[in-house]
Amino acid sequence: MNEILIRALRVSVLIGVPDDERERAQELEIDIAIEPRIPFREMSDDITRTVDYAAVAARVRDFAGERPRCLIETLADGICAVVLSEFPARAVEVEIRKFILADTSCVAVRCRRERGL
Repeated sequence: MNEILIRALRVSVLIGVPDDERERAQELEIDIAIEPRIPFREMSDDITRTVDYAAVAARVRDFAGERPRCLIETLADGICAVVLSEFPARAVEVEIRKFILADTSCVAVRCRRERGL
């Protein structure tokens, strides 16, 4: 398996179930694992044959900030859809960590999508 990993991308979003929770931005951490369409061994050291991870990170930040959301589950699924539709990825897995629940380091959700599913 070949994966491109973006770890702990920090994004500021309006998210939460209660209205008052969505009134001010919260920082989330997002991990993104991307399986490119072309295996690493076939990339021939050519950047046009891979997934531009800087572009993915910028697009995820933009997407996350587009509108308020209630659920991190919805955000994770949407990020997967964006990566698969806009980048040359065969599969993507997204984990989002939210720092809201007392006495925990975080709560997290994970979503995986593959092209054509």
